[in-house]
Amino acid sequence: MSETAAAPATKVEFADPHLGAAADLQEAEVTRVRTLKGAWRWVLMAATAATILLCVNQQFSLRFFIDYTQLNTEYFYLLIALMLPFTFLIFPGSEKAPLDRIPWYDLLLFAATFGSAIWLMLNIRKAAQFGWEFDGAPGNVIAAGLVMWFVLMEALRRTGGWSLLLSVLPFTLYPLFADSSWLGPFRGTQSTLQQTTSYHMLSGESLLGIPIQAFADTVIGFLVFGTALMMTGAGKFFINIAFAMCGTFRGGAAKVCVFASGLLGTVGGSIVSNVLTAGTMTIPAMKKTGFTPSYSGAIEACASTGAVLAPPVLGATAFVMAQFMNTGYADVALAATIPSILYYVGLFAQVDAYAARHKLKGLPRAELPRFWDAFKEGWYYLFVIVVLVVMLLYFKRESHAPFYASVLLVILHQWSGPARWRLGNTLVLAGSIAATAAMFWFGVLNAALWGMCLLAALNEFFPGKNWGGARWLHFLELNGKTFVELIAILAGCGLLIGAFSLTGVISSLANDLLSIAGGDAFLLLIMCAITSLILGLGLTTTSCYIFLAILVAPALEKLGLNKMAVHMFIFYWGMLSSITPPVAIASFAAAGIAGAPAMKTGWESMWVGSIIYFIPFFFVLNPALLLQGSNPYLEAFGLTGLACFGIVFICGGIQGYQAFVGDLRGAGLMEWPLRVLLVIGGFVVATPGGGIMPLSQMQVTLLGLAILVPTVLIALLLVRRQAVVPDGLRVP
Repeated sequence: MSETAAAPATKVEFADPHLGAAADLQEAEVTRVRTLKGAWRWVLMAATAATILLCVNQQFSLRFFIDYTQLNTEYFYLLIALMLPFTFLIFPGSEKAPLDRIPWYDLLLFAATFGSAIWLMLNIRKAAQFGWEFDGAPGNVIAAGLVMWFVLMEALRRTGGWSLLLSVLPFTLYPLFADSSWLGPFRGTQSTLQQTTSYHMLSGESLLGIPIQAFADTVIGFLVFGTALMMTGAGKFFINIAFAMCGTFRGGAAKVCVFASGLLGTVGGSIVSNVLTAGTMTIPAMKKTGFTPSYSGAIEACASTGAVLAPPVLGATAFVMAQFMNTGYADVALAATIPSILYYVGLFAQVDAYAARHKLKGLPRAELPRFWDAFKEGWYYLFVIVVLVVMLLYFKRESHAPFYASVLLVILHQWSGPARWRLGNTLVLAGSIAATAAMFWFGVLNAALWGMCLLAALNEFFPGKNWGGARWLHFLELNGKTFVELIAILAGCGLLIGAFSLTGVISSLANDLLSIAGGDAFLLLIMCAITSLILGLGLTTTSCYIFLAILVAPALEKLGLNKMAVHMFIFYWGMLSSITPPVAIASFAAAGIAGAPAMKTGWESMWVGSIIYFIPFFFVLNPALLLQGSNPYLEAFGLTGLACFGIVFICGGIQGYQAFVGDLRGAGLMEWPLRVLLVIGGFVVATPGGGIMPLSQMQVTLLGLAILVPTVLIALLLVRRQAVVPDGLRVP
């Protein structure tokens, strides 16, 4: 184990960590991607700009198309036509496919995807008018639909891997043989190939269903905001703040990792990007202070996995979840607040216990940035996040909020440039304010946004207070890559919903699940958790959530469980796929940075992140932890305190070091019995009483204390006795 005292007292410069080639990937299982060059790069940037403008037009009702009202389904297909074809240019078809050039078959797939999407878009209005989504679509529309079906599955394979394709493809074909007797409870209404193709491609329940609707309505705006944060250096700011606040504590580098990844997660929502951003700084620091490479990678993977549930900007799954529940995204983000706090409290406790058990020190203060210096450089990131939260929770403008926040962030970053403030900057600011006031006077909608856009554009005329053309182009390119990957996964998974909707099997399946579980909510929750864990071995977080939201959520809701709690439970368990081998995209990305074996890092990630197995049951038992109910805040405060108290003992048992007791190895043969009792007692204390629990809150808490108090006393006695030698002197 290395001694930090011997390290040279030279201050470390934390550069912008967002320069990695794959830092913009959201959910892709693979990170082997092409960087488009030449004309194709310009085509991607143009398509990205068109996508953003289409989204702005749709969300702000600007009516770009004169004398023509665009249907939502036409808008969705236009987005697919602009973005999905690039999947075959950016994601190679195999490990042997070249990265320096685009093969002819990828160009052919590009053209087939674009052509079929445009043809379907041109016919979608007639489809709605004549009911083609059920039957009667012309042969050329069916042909275009079959081409789209094929390219969607190939796009899903390239972005999510073979495991995701093999999980989704059979279900997309399921309506063709749904009446087969061997299907048992999955037996439903059977359809022909033409009917199935029509429903998949023309209805609002399949390809154009919930995932794509979420992408088109809210995900695009939040991805733009995330890219703006990345481009302005928010990663550097959050990591410097984390190092300044936590770096000197025991195991400080690991605590920095948890804190920094949590901060990045509040505005990013991407697991892989979080690993590649924070991990480049935190993993070397952890290794330097004595953490093993695999354990360093595991801590970073677990900390980054929390990014998908850390408000205000959760991962793409949260937007799909809001669409599934037919509720606002702000409600989902608010509900995720306490679960995300409990998750990161658990990780902090795990890291602290591990560092104490292995006597790992922190980093020297002389090597770390000063908090005030870091804050002065990036205070406006926090200000923009506050603006975003206010717009989400108070004004309920979730489709508008990320665009306002993005433009405001760009302006503040422009002004933070090294050049001096000049008279021209003042005139531009005054002119923009005057233009905004005039727009308000004439009743222009969203005048504040257009005024800020004008100011951002005029700032570009002042070198040193501008982004510059190259950065704007890079901004479009990064957004384009992210759009392409997500639209491939979301569109492909949308066919799952369509297949089950067409066969009508959902309601009967819910009754079958209830029958199997005997109406027992606990048993059904455990069945759901096990199913999620198995699905997580081959699926990404979003696809795993969609599977379970279709199959299991209706049954849990029929038992009277809170709808938000049910979907958050599924969402939470779906996160496990990011740290569970063989998928484990977060663990594998972190292992690459740490120089550790990928599978070993994956298994250690499951151990470090094991607190995630407990927390979902807490908020299902009492939805007040999700701020659900008429006045849940006081109850939520008490339950959160009990949960945090219990989590400390759970983590102490898992890691073998209990706070205020010491290293449980000192208990000798009693170590493992004591660790098991600490985990059980901590879990009981943290468990909410009442509701579907047969015991009240007071009874549950007293039962947990009845387990913990004697366990802690015995552990304290044994550890203290072991630490004293026969002559009465303590072991140093």
